[in-house]
Amino acid sequence: MHRQPRVSFELFPPATPAGWAGFVDTVDQLDHLDGAFMSVTYGAGGTSQERTLRALEAMTACCTTPVAGHLTCAGSNRTEVMTVVDAYAAAGVKHIVALRGDPPRDSSAFQPPPDGFPSAAHLVSAIAQRGSFDISVAAYPEVHPEAASLADDLDNLKRKIDAGARRAITQFFFEPDTFLRFRDQAAAAGIHVPIIPGILPVVNLKRTIEMASTCATHVPPWLTSLFDGLDDAPEIRALISATVTAELCTRLQDQGIDRFHFYTLNRPELAWAICRMLGLRSTSSHSGYIQTSVASA
Repeated sequence: MHRQPRVSFELFPPATPAGWAGFVDTVDQLDHLDGAFMSVTYGAGGTSQERTLRALEAMTACCTTPVAGHLTCAGSNRTEVMTVVDAYAAAGVKHIVALRGDPPRDSSAFQPPPDGFPSAAHLVSAIAQRGSFDISVAAYPEVHPEAASLADDLDNLKRKIDAGARRAITQFFFEPDTFLRFRDQAAAAGIHVPIIPGILPVVNLKRTIEMASTCATHVPPWLTSLFDGLDDAPEIRALISATVTAELCTRLQDQGIDRFHFYTLNRPELAWAICRMLGLRSTSSHSGYIQTSVASA
């Protein structure tokens, strides 16, 4: 018998008025699942900074679920980054997911700007000194593409933890052994904070493969074969995705894992289905997802 899992959800700030209407609906639906937190992404170089802040302000005003703001330091100097930290604090955000961020598309490697943070560990340290923020960082079960080795990658993760991060959220993966092996390697390297598996339900296989290629995540052939020929069958894809993702989580639960962070891609119906298969139920007297779907049918 598994313990009821503790879940969290990642969302991205919409770019259009129609997207905002859907975002509010998504937040409302996920809020009923009593998650540990909901996080909002932050574009490379702060490109979605205003939209991220707007989303966080709206969420802190209406959600019972705690919210977390992502923050990257690539492409911004220290003053610019810490201005965002202060804006998060003013909006009532107490949790930051601190990330280095990706280098510009025209650059093959990360180079900090003048007076910028040279690493995510330096960013974590600055945030920790600024106030009483809860800080999460990223981890890479299949090794960060820019890391020289697994040992180098684990050293970098440990620096982020030692700088003040309280947990690590992993990049997505598709085989349970990938996470379990990394968990054990991190523990052997002296990393003893919670490491939360990042879970990505497959919404679009082509897009998933593209995302995986940027972070060196292995997409197993058995997974791609499940979606072959289903480009024009979104309902079947969703059923397969929910089933496969719930199975991944269940196999991790068999090994004592009870925390999951879902990369929702702003698709609450998949998150709802997976969480329900894992035994979670709405905290309200009705299903926010079902009610909203019926009303819009």
